[in-house]
Amino acid sequence: MSAQHSQGIQTLLEAEKEAAKIVQQSRQYRIQKLKDARSEATKEIEEYKKSKEAEFKAFEASHAGTTSEAQAAVDKDTEVKLKSISDSFDSNKDAVVQKLLDRVVLVKPELHRNLKKVGA
Repeated sequence: MSAQHSQGIQTLLEAEKEAAKIVQQSRQYRIQKLKDARSEATKEIEEYKKSKEAEFKAFEASHAGTTSEAQAAVDKDTEVKLKSISDSFDSNKDAVVQKLLDRVVLVKPELHRNLKKVGA
């Protein structure tokens, strides 16, 4: 009976080793599939990215003329406004300086409105 018992145990141990080997192979297979899926996803992402970049460059090229024209119009408008501001500055400079000097030099001494007379 002991020979049958040890042979049964030996068979169980071999079955356990075989099961462990199968589990290990399935883990390896799963890991490999995950790596393959990741690399495939990365390739798809890169292809999509390249296609969208090409699409954007085509869009940008088709609208480049409009952008440069708009920039030229904005630059021209800015120059006109700067010239207007400079002219206004030059024409009003003396008057503003005179008003400032008048305010500083011509002081009317008077009591503050919040000051109350004492003893009255």
